[in-house]
Amino acid sequence: MTTITLIRHGQANNTATDEAGYDRLSDLGRQQARWLGEHMRDTGQRYARHYTGTLTRHQQTAQEWGTEDFTADARLDEVRYFDLSERMHAQFGIPHPTGHGDFIDHLPLTFAAWQEGKIDGAPETFHDFQTRVSEVIHEIAEGGEDAIIFTSGGFIGMATRVVMGLDLGPFTRTILPIMNSSIHRMRLMPAGLTLTQYNAVPHLEHKDRHHAQTHF
Repeated sequence: MTTITLIRHGQANNTATDEAGYDRLSDLGRQQARWLGEHMRDTGQRYARHYTGTLTRHQQTAQEWGTEDFTADARLDEVRYFDLSERMHAQFGIPHPTGHGDFIDHLPLTFAAWQEGKIDGAPETFHDFQTRVSEVIHEIAEGGEDAIIFTSGGFIGMATRVVMGLDLGPFTRTILPIMNSSIHRMRLMPAGLTLTQYNAVPHLEHKDRHHAQTHF
C-alpha cells in the first residue's frame, strides 16, 4: 500500500506582509529542514519519489532536507492567504492578522467568506483549490511507490479535509496547529486514502530543540 508523506515547509520569513516577501526560509527554517532530513535518514526512511510545490520555501525545504531530485508541481502550492487577507481588509475592514492568536479568528472567517464566493478578486476559488489538492494527492498516491511532498499548511489542511470529509469548521481548525517542518502521512487503502499521521515533529522533540517548534 502506497504511503505519501507530506511535509510543511520550514519557518519562512515571518515578518513579511506580502506573498513574495514571505516566500523564503529563515535561518531557523533551514535548520528545521536539515534536522528533519537527518532524523528521517537515521530512522531508515526512504522515498522513491520526491515532490514540491513551485514556491521557493517548498524547494528550499526539500534541498535542506537533502534532495535536489524532486518534481515541482504548481498544484502543490499554498493558497495565497496574504492576498485573501488584503481583500478581506479592503472589502470588509477586517484587520490583517499579525500573530498566531489573530489567525484563530481570522482564518475561519476568511475561509468561510472565500467558500461562499464573497471575496472579490480572489486568486482562485475555494472550489478550485479543493479540486487541485484532491487531484494531485490522489494522483501521487496512485503512483505505486512511497512519496514525500514538501508543501504548505493550507495544502495539508485541505488534503486532510478531502481525505476525512471535514466540514469547514473542523477543516480550518486542522490548519491552525500545523507546525513548520511537521510530518503528515496518508496511506492508500482499499477503501481510499486514509490519514495515518498528523503534525508530528520527532526531530524537534529534544529539549534543546523546543525553541524550534514554530507555527510562523
